[in-house]
Amino acid sequence: MIIKSLELADFRNYENIKINFSSGTNILYGDNAQGKTNILEAIFVSATTKSHKGSKDKEIIRFGKEEAHIRTILEKDNAEYRVDMHLRKNKSKGIAIDGQKIKRASDLIGRLNVVFFSPEDLSIIKNGPSERRRFMDMELCQLDQIYLNSLSKYNKLVIERNKILKGLFEHPENSVLLDVQDKQLFEYGSVIIKTREKFIKDLNEIIRPIHEKLTGEKETLSVFYEPNVTIDEFEKKLKQARQKDIYAKQTTIGPHKDDFSFMIKKMNSEDAIDIRKFGSQGQQRTASLSLKLSEIEIVKRAKKENPVLLLDDVLSELDSNRQNYLLNTIGNIQTIITCTGLDEFVNNRFEIDKLFKVTEGTVSSEN
Repeated sequence: MIIKSLELADFRNYENIKINFSSGTNILYGDNAQGKTNILEAIFVSATTKSHKGSKDKEIIRFGKEEAHIRTILEKDNAEYRVDMHLRKNKSKGIAIDGQKIKRASDLIGRLNVVFFSPEDLSIIKNGPSERRRFMDMELCQLDQIYLNSLSKYNKLVIERNKILKGLFEHPENSVLLDVQDKQLFEYGSVIIKTREKFIKDLNEIIRPIHEKLTGEKETLSVFYEPNVTIDEFEKKLKQARQKDIYAKQTTIGPHKDDFSFMIKKMNSEDAIDIRKFGSQGQQRTASLSLKLSEIEIVKRAKKENPVLLLDDVLSELDSNRQNYLLNTIGNIQTIITCTGLDEFVNNRFEIDKLFKVTEGTVSSEN
């Protein structure tokens, strides 16, 4: 799968542009605040229907405009596909594939698999549990339609349940609705927990050799799933927490409270440390890089094809050894990289297939 071209109209700071990408390595360079990241964001929206920043549709429409358009031409198995996305300030987005409207945004997810890597991802280890859950969810939603649907329904249920909990003082009769919702929470939550368990198991097989190479065979890395509740105890603990939930006015039990930990061992040592709490900044950043590189391999195995790799000014955050490892890992993957200068690529003698200069919302090809 590759992206052949991207067209934007009134998206962020772009009035109207079209970019034709190479199937290899594409570099978008220019000063800060010119719009480089906005191009990667548009691709990510085309793949997942959501902004990697968590921005709402109305926030990514060009200032003073009511709507924006994204058109992405994809190529897979020598066939072309066109994805059109219509973003509106006060309505839900419209999506069409090859001119045919789709009813649900979720029907698009999985058509184009992307791995997005930004400097913020280097902090995923030390940040809060919500960041790690978001990483896991974004990956699983691209790969597993059942997980995507279960997560969507589960999250809606949690929101509805919390509303009921907050209003029980004025409407105590609504307490009967909690029994029905708890059964549904268990149903969809169990799918989430089971899928996450398998994801962490598969991730460990991939991330260990990557991390060993990144650390020069000095450390091993293991990832552990930390579910808020197991499937076997889910229903029972929901009931036990009912009074606590009513008092707290929120749902305190379920996979929306999950986390996962990262344990590092020095080679030939039995002592492991949880690097979320006790790891150095260098160890945390290296583990984060291992995690993102593993994401590429997970997509390859699940989809039997390469994802599109989006690197947003990441190289400037890495030392030369980690830069080299990352660039060597790219191989035959279509990659779109943003940067402020070209020094890191010249220094690494890195092959650039297509070069673009980004200046104040304009993009010009330089080769």
